[in-house]
Amino acid sequence: MSRIARWSWEGAMVRSHNTGRRHSLACISAFKDLSSEALERIERRCSWWGYTPGKLIVDYSDGTDDVFFITQGNAFVTLYSADGRAVSFRDLGPGAVFGEYSAIDGNPRSASIAARTSCLVASMSAATFRELLQTEPAVVQALLLELVMTMRALITRVYEFSTLTVNNRIQAELLRLASLGVQEGKSARIAPLPTHAEIANRISTRREAVARELNGLTRIGIVEQKGRTLVVKDIDRLAQLVQAATGE
Repeated sequence: MSRIARWSWEGAMVRSHNTGRRHSLACISAFKDLSSEALERIERRCSWWGYTPGKLIVDYSDGTDDVFFITQGNAFVTLYSADGRAVSFRDLGPGAVFGEYSAIDGNPRSASIAARTSCLVASMSAATFRELLQTEPAVVQALLLELVMTMRALITRVYEFSTLTVNNRIQAELLRLASLGVQEGKSARIAPLPTHAEIANRISTRREAVARELNGLTRIGIVEQKGRTLVVKDIDRLAQLVQAATGE
């Protein structure tokens, strides 16, 4: 049995060895403009790891400086308060890069990253990553664009925390999730829907507040929940609620 195949029951990180096929970084957004030869050179300089759901990939404030590339699965970014309360920032899916901050500035990790689902992740040493930035301008341009997008998203979050009520923050988070879901006309499917606790952690509230707001949006016909799927039946109406609160 291959080590990758043991994800589902082993419950831990495992080193992923090739099992008759070459692992690929083709899905990594920062590498989309590279030639196949350049991509293969980078792949050969990576180590490959499998993570089961809940397994920590990097820990807040640790001293490691490897850079990571998610090729399969999803992870999430979290910080913990002094009393142990989780504050989740965002999800990371296939194509995402993380860990580059420490590789660039040499400082400890700024957040914890854990696997949400089974993940296949490539890692690269900080020295190799810095060499890559010096030799591949296309990668630098792609990473700069991603950093700007991340900064804009964080600015939006700070604004929402500072100005919006809890119910409006929940609406804004649902609107973000809907924009990432499968859209069909004016509707969108969020699947799987994060738990009430996970949504609450993202916007600094309690899960009871999330449940109340979802019930309220259901009563007025904006959303409908079917198991772990939330159907946003009218994205425009949801966006109008957020816009009315922000004044935009």
